[in-house]
Amino acid sequence: MTPLSGYLLVSALLFCIGLAGALTRRNAIMVLIGIELMLNAANLNFIAFWRFSETPETQTGLMFALFSIAIAAAEAAVGLALIITIYRHFKTSNVDKVEELKG
Repeated sequence: MTPLSGYLLVSALLFCIGLAGALTRRNAIMVLIGIELMLNAANLNFIAFWRFSETPETQTGLMFALFSIAIAAAEAAVGLALIITIYRHFKTSNVDKVEELKG
């Protein structure tokens, strides 16, 4: 069985990859993918801490992870809608080219 530190190491690595992707990419889709990776790292932490808790029969870790997945799905839907709208207006998905948002 893998110890808790193994899960936390994988989660930290996944979070760092997502953070690097969100901060260094210029394409809005890649930034959104980086944010999703960071949310998946948080879900892995929720599940790992739930599994190695004193009372794993309570479903608290699973509920936190499912709630986080629902939030990530809503965030992805809103983010993609914003990216499509910005692409239609500015004809680019490069976040550096979008300098102003008009009402």
